[in-house]
Amino acid sequence: MAIVAGVDFGTLSVRVTLADTEKGRLGTGTCEYPLHRKKEDPDYATQSHADHMRALAEATGKAITAAGISGDQVAALAMDTTGSSVIPVGENLEPLDEYYLWCDHRAWREAALITETARQKGLEAIDWCGGTYSSEWGFSKLLHWLRHNPSKRSRLVTAFEHCDMAAAVLCGIRDAAEAPRSICAMGHKWMWNASLGGLPAEEFLASVDPLLKGVRGKLDGRYASSEKIAGQLAPEWAAKLGLREGIPIPVGAFDAHWDAVGAGARTGDVVNVVGTSTCIIAMSDETQLIPGVCGVVRGSVHPGKTGVEAGLSATGDIFEAIARRAGASVAALSRGLEGYRAGQTGLLRLTWDNGDRTVLVNPELGGMTLGWHLTHSAQDELFAAIEGTAFHTRVILERMEQHGVPIRRVINAGGIPQKNEVLNRIYANVLNKPVLIPQGDVTSLGSALFAAVAAGAFRSIEDAQKKLCPPYRTVEPEPAAARVYEELYGIYRELYFAFGTAEAAALPVGRILPALRRLAAAARGAA
Repeated sequence: MAIVAGVDFGTLSVRVTLADTEKGRLGTGTCEYPLHRKKEDPDYATQSHADHMRALAEATGKAITAAGISGDQVAALAMDTTGSSVIPVGENLEPLDEYYLWCDHRAWREAALITETARQKGLEAIDWCGGTYSSEWGFSKLLHWLRHNPSKRSRLVTAFEHCDMAAAVLCGIRDAAEAPRSICAMGHKWMWNASLGGLPAEEFLASVDPLLKGVRGKLDGRYASSEKIAGQLAPEWAAKLGLREGIPIPVGAFDAHWDAVGAGARTGDVVNVVGTSTCIIAMSDETQLIPGVCGVVRGSVHPGKTGVEAGLSATGDIFEAIARRAGASVAALSRGLEGYRAGQTGLLRLTWDNGDRTVLVNPELGGMTLGWHLTHSAQDELFAAIEGTAFHTRVILERMEQHGVPIRRVINAGGIPQKNEVLNRIYANVLNKPVLIPQGDVTSLGSALFAAVAAGAFRSIEDAQKKLCPPYRTVEPEPAAARVYEELYGIYRELYFAFGTAEAAALPVGRILPALRRLAAAARGAA
C-alpha cells in the first residue's frame, strides 16, 4: 500500500488529490490562478508559471490537511495539465514569457502557414494530426512568439509544454537536454512521430519560416511515455509542497488523456471528457491514420496502446454563452429540461461557436441554429445545443469506427456529466448506446493512478484501475427517442458536411425546415 499525489492543472485551477492505494481518495485541495485576457484581443489567453507553481503549493497543503496525513507519507507524485500550453524558456529553464494557454488562438496565421507548407511539401506528419495544423498547438504558438518578441529571441533555449515544464522544475532539472518530453504532448500537438523520425525535419521547419531554423534541436530531451520516471522531487520543492524529497515523478501528460484513464477506460472504450470543451479519448491496439482526427499517437494515453484524441472546440462554453445572453445561469436554464422530448423544440443547432476541431478541422466555422419561431426561448436553445453537441460527437465516433477504432462502451466523464443528467440522456439516445457515468469525480484520479504505478504499488495501469476507479451508473437509450434522433441525425449530418466543407455539392434544403416542424409537432403531441 502507498499514499500518492495526483495533480491536475486545469484552465482556471489546480487540483491535488491524495489517494491511498487500498482505501482510495483521502483528500483533495484546489487553488485558482488568473487567466489573462485582453478585451481588445479575444484570441489572447496566457497564464503565469509562477502563479501555477504558487497554486500547486497551496493546493498540496490543502490536500494534506484534508487527508489528515503527514506529507512525508506521500510516496509519489504525478501531474497532468492542459495542452497545448506552451512556454518559452531561457538559461536554467527560466521563463521568458507567460504560457500561451491551450485556448490562446493568436497563432491562427502561423497555423495556416504550417498547414499550407506541409501540404505543399507532402509532409507525412500532418496527416497524423488530422491534416490541418491548429492555432492551439505547439509550433504555431512558438512561431507566433518568435515573430512578436524579437528582443527575446536570442535568449530562447527551448520551449516546453506545461506538463514537461512543471515536471522539470519539480525535479530540479536546469538543463533542457535532461528534461522530460511527454510523448502524449509532443505527439498530439508538435507532430512528433517515432515512426517518422521524431519531430518534422529541420529543412521543413525552416521552410515554414526562417525563424524556426534551429528550433528542432532546441526541442531535444528525453521523449518518453508516462510509465517512465521524469525524475525525483528536488529538496527545494519538497519543502514548498510539504512532501518528502526524492519521491518519483513520472513523465506527465494532458489532462483529458489521464481523465480517461481515471474513468476506467480500456481498449474498446471511448471517453467523452465533457467540460468547457469536449475531448474525446479512445485507445486502440492498432496504429493507423484517421482523416480529420487531430491525433493518433502510440503510447499517449496508455503506454502500451495507441491513443486517439478528437473533440469539440466548445461545449460548456456554448451553454454558458446561451445563458449569459439570456441574463441567466446554465443551472437556472436547465431547470425543467428533464421534461423536454427529443426534437420537440424544432431547432437544429450546429455547435461551431468556437470552430470545428474534429472532423472538419476548420476554426473559421460559426454556430448555426435552424428552425426559429417567435415563441422560442433561451431554454429551447440550450436543449437544442445539448442535442447538437451529441450529434457532433456521433459524427466523430462514426469516423473513428470507420477507421478501426473499436467502440464497445461510451463513458461520459468530465465535470458536466456529473451534474447534467439531461445531457447524459440525450447522448445515450443520439448515440443509441448505453452511456456510463463514473459514480465519482475522476479529475486528477488518472494522475494518482500513474503516481501509484511509479511508487510500485501496482504492476500496471490496469491493476491500478481495478482498485481505484469508481463504479459506473448506466443511462440506457430510450427506443422512441432514439428513433426521433436517428432522423434528426441524418439531417444534421447532411448539413454538417454541406455547410462545413467549401467544396460540398449543392444540398436540397427546402425539405429541412418542414421536417423539423413535423418532428417537433409529433413530440409535442406525444407529450
